[in-house]
Amino acid sequence: MKKKLLALSIALALAGTSGILHAEGKLKAGKNKAASCAGCHGEKGNSAMPMFPKLASQNITYLVRQLQAFKSDARNDPTMAPMAMGLSDQDMEDLAVYYNKQRITRNELPVLMVDEDEDEDEDEEEMEESSGETAIDPAQQVQDLITQGSDLYRNGDVEREVSACIACHGPYGEGNEPAGFPVLKSQHADYLIKTLTDFKTGARSDSPNNMMNLIAKKMSEEEIQAVSYYISMMKP
Repeated sequence: MKKKLLALSIALALAGTSGILHAEGKLKAGKNKAASCAGCHGEKGNSAMPMFPKLASQNITYLVRQLQAFKSDARNDPTMAPMAMGLSDQDMEDLAVYYNKQRITRNELPVLMVDEDEDEDEDEEEMEESSGETAIDPAQQVQDLITQGSDLYRNGDVEREVSACIACHGPYGEGNEPAGFPVLKSQHADYLIKTLTDFKTGARSDSPNNMMNLIAKKMSEEEIQAVSYYISMMKP
């Protein structure tokens, strides 16, 4: 009996070691393959350009699914489509494992996006300031939007029938690996705004059961901006 238990223990130990070596192999392979992605997404998946998404810390299921969507043209993108076309299933898994193990970086406070029409109103604002009225502080506007975004993320908008983001993406923006719901925390605000806008307009339609399209269509532009600002400020 003791010999059988010893043999079983050795077998389990060897299986565990094999699994670790296999995971390390994927990580190393993914790092090598990610070299061609660094120009847009950063060396470790933290892109310097706010319109390119951060891939660091993203869950494996979601990353593989997106690469498959780019390859099949289910998600249309003129930049990513040719990049994904040459990737095998193993390549996609290796890349996903590598990026999943990288730590996402924190963002600076968002800078308020100003409409072009507001530039035409500068003279009116100057007149208001000279008349003694208090001008709106852009920094305070950003904080107000973040507060609004926090409420929307956690509670949704009942009147507009917008679902709370927390239901799928978790209280801390950590996503849901088994369900393939992406990690959102510390993502670039500009990229989030573009993504939600694309879902709203139908420019992007790769969401399972069109879930994100149905939600985003009910969101106002201000709500999209607010929740994007809030998510971008979530701690990694």
